[in-house]
Amino acid sequence: MLTQTLTTSFKREILEGVHNFLTDTFKIALYTSSATLGPNTLVYTALGEVTPQGTYAAGGQVLTGTILSTGSGVAYVTFNNLTWTSVTFTARGALIYNSSKGNKSVAVYNFGTDQTAGALDVFNITMPPNTANEAIIRIT
Repeated sequence: MLTQTLTTSFKREILEGVHNFLTDTFKIALYTSSATLGPNTLVYTALGEVTPQGTYAAGGQVLTGTILSTGSGVAYVTFNNLTWTSVTFTARGALIYNSSKGNKSVAVYNFGTDQTAGALDVFNITMPPNTANEAIIRIT
């Protein structure tokens, strides 16, 4: 089961100054419905991750285009959209993690339903708008 949340360890580590979204490398890995990820996920795990193939490698993809913003009492961050090609997998969710800091977890996402690579064997993730109400990571 994938429980969508900022992980509890990430919330603590923000207060400890562990994560720096301006200098650290963050990645996103994709998971099947058999994965068990949620608030207690501490680090990236390969358990339940989609099978590496095509342009999808174990551990996922580096997130680029980091934009940090604040407004309406919220700090938030977003990244560029992602694409994997030559893949034939089904993903149910994702984990964002900090590969610069021992693969520490940041957030778990549940897509709501299984998402399958399209007819052209392409899998896309479109990041939500960079706003206080919709950005991919929001701290209120």
